[in-house]
Amino acid sequence: METVTTLNGSIPATMRAAVYRGINDVRVENVPVPEIGAGEVLVKIHSCGICGTDLKKIHTGSHSAPRIFGHEMAGVIAAVGDKVSGWKVGDRVMAFHHIPCGKGCYYCRKKTFSQCESYKRVGCTAGFEPSGGGFAEYIRVMDWIVERGLVRIPDHVPFEQALWIEPVNTCYKAIRNLHLAADETVLVIGQGPIGILLASLARQTGATVLTSDLYPSRHEVASQFDLRHPIFADKQNPIAVVKEHTEGRGADVVIVAVGGNALIRPAMDAVRFGGRVLLFAATQHGEVVIDPAAICMDEKSLIGSYSSSADVQHTASQLVLDGYPDRFNLTRLISHTFPLEQAAEAIVFASEPKPDSMKVVIQP
Repeated sequence: METVTTLNGSIPATMRAAVYRGINDVRVENVPVPEIGAGEVLVKIHSCGICGTDLKKIHTGSHSAPRIFGHEMAGVIAAVGDKVSGWKVGDRVMAFHHIPCGKGCYYCRKKTFSQCESYKRVGCTAGFEPSGGGFAEYIRVMDWIVERGLVRIPDHVPFEQALWIEPVNTCYKAIRNLHLAADETVLVIGQGPIGILLASLARQTGATVLTSDLYPSRHEVASQFDLRHPIFADKQNPIAVVKEHTEGRGADVVIVAVGGNALIRPAMDAVRFGGRVLLFAATQHGEVVIDPAAICMDEKSLIGSYSSSADVQHTASQLVLDGYPDRFNLTRLISHTFPLEQAAEAIVFASEPKPDSMKVVIQP
């Protein structure tokens, strides 16, 4: 790595990081600060959200160990490599960990960016196999991310707001692809942080949005984002409520924002003939029984949306950055913060959602 001085002194040789060592085994350890090369930057992490995909990887062993996860991250550039232009030490940034090639490959031409081979390469690491690295003090941001996947954070926007840029991108992509109309009714199943983002963005299209969750406290948070049609799933039948709102038809669109397969069939039952069901949180392979006649004869569409899109990167970033503090204050979705030394406890806590828990953030 270049000999570069940060705003607060020399870069240390080692740092603390939450290292994934195997299924349900995360340990806070000393690891080397990653070295950077030409075209790369070193970012000192301020805040990193714990994403549901991080938790699934930790709990299922779908990825080899050791790794350092974490991708909803924001911080300050601590060092820059040769041939880096437009960025300097001290700049406040958010880093995407996936960016497509943008060079005319088949999937980029079709705007299915998350299937691009370059997109599937992880461009941020705190060591070991690149896996984001936000659960550490520093990350190395590789050259293609520096070129197309760094976002500058204005001084007035807190890091706790900026870390939402990547998840908002994923949700905005999903909502855009639904092509919602103002006369449509949308049911969003699940009002965790992602469910609230999806519902809020759907509402911005002019559609009527109903939200379903077991926890009244989550509806209280959702109300801060002008989501005014809660369905209390512990007491109400969401399918019956949706049909009451739609003259018996069912929702035009149902969005499943809860992991697992149990809610796919109820979502298909809640959507009208010719409607669309979007699976947003189904990121684990498995088998589920689907009624083929519902798709063929009833003309119900079952679709998916995964990860972020380069096509909406600027728009989604501006939604987050310009929306603070008045129009889209996402810091309200953060319920708990943990220091890096307690990262293992934070992961356990985030894995067992409670009525008062929303986004859990680790702050080195």
